[in-house]
Amino acid sequence: MIPEVLPNPGDSVILCMIFHNSSLLLLPFSLTGKEALTHFPSLGPSSSAAQGKVHVKQCDLLKLSRKQKRLCRREPGLAETLRDAVRLGVMECQYQFRSERWNCSLEGRTSLLKRGFKETAFLYAVSSAALTHSLARACSAGRMERCTCDDSPDLENRQAWQWGVCGDNLKYSTKFLKKFLGQKRIGKDLRAKVDIHNTNVGIKAVKNGLKTTCKCHGVSGSCAVRTCWKQLSPFHEIGRVLKLRYDDAVKVFSSSNDAVGHSELSAPQSHSHSPRHPPVPRSTDLVYVEDSPSFCRPSKYSLGTAGRICSREGNCDSMCCGRGYNTQSRMVTFSCHCQVQWCCYVECQQCMQEEVVYSCKQ
Repeated sequence: MIPEVLPNPGDSVILCMIFHNSSLLLLPFSLTGKEALTHFPSLGPSSSAAQGKVHVKQCDLLKLSRKQKRLCRREPGLAETLRDAVRLGVMECQYQFRSERWNCSLEGRTSLLKRGFKETAFLYAVSSAALTHSLARACSAGRMERCTCDDSPDLENRQAWQWGVCGDNLKYSTKFLKKFLGQKRIGKDLRAKVDIHNTNVGIKAVKNGLKTTCKCHGVSGSCAVRTCWKQLSPFHEIGRVLKLRYDDAVKVFSSSNDAVGHSELSAPQSHSHSPRHPPVPRSTDLVYVEDSPSFCRPSKYSLGTAGRICSREGNCDSMCCGRGYNTQSRMVTFSCHCQVQWCCYVECQQCMQEEVVYSCKQ
């Protein structure tokens, strides 16, 4: 099932993954990838009837499962949060792979998602992480009607609210996401197991980044009164963790576990494990089932690396796949001689300098 939102002419179509049971749903949205990560307007209890109708229409435009569409209609703000998650996940993926042969481009994404590569594993993880993160932040920002600030019993949340602080509601986010994705245990389907595992790696990465932040209130900076709340790590930090997981991804196969009566994911044999008990990948490991292509030449998975900008001292040899690189000089404009003017703005001059650019040969 492919949710359809008609793109504007010239815009790129950005794909995000939502999982229903073992099925992969692709959400296309009209984005260029250059937009700022801004909050969407609240569609909470104060929204007008017209806004409510817009919300229902936005849900209907997404070709979700019947259950997912029903949940979307009951959650004002969810459609906008899904868009936020798409933007967040794609931009972070492209940032983390900006210097790699595969740069998380939109071209070839659909074909890539049908395979079991390391890149597929990262896409599942970063998409589920973006969904989890965006939902939790949408709750604390007041953009969702059925959730609000974090209400963990171990924190003085009501005091935090009085001081204008609202904790990110990861508890609601993960609970709702589990219901929305509708994950079920899949018998012997290796790809389904791998996809669900990588989805959970993304969710766990967000959970592991949840921190307790405290603020002191008192005379002369004393800590006579202290309020604490739950706060998610910036998504860029989560993306960096997932990129490290990608670098150390584990190739797996399916093996039978007689003790529990079903198959499970297993890693290649090591000297410390007997043949009857192969090692099981950790819950934080990204896993894959087949080796990736080189991404050097154009294929159904990517446009290749010809013409890509590279760093001569850094990644040109690897990115250009031994084909060499072109050198070109160009003049670039940048802000310079900046001064703070009274009262509240910075005034800069425009300067130009020569810049040397390296790009991979055909």
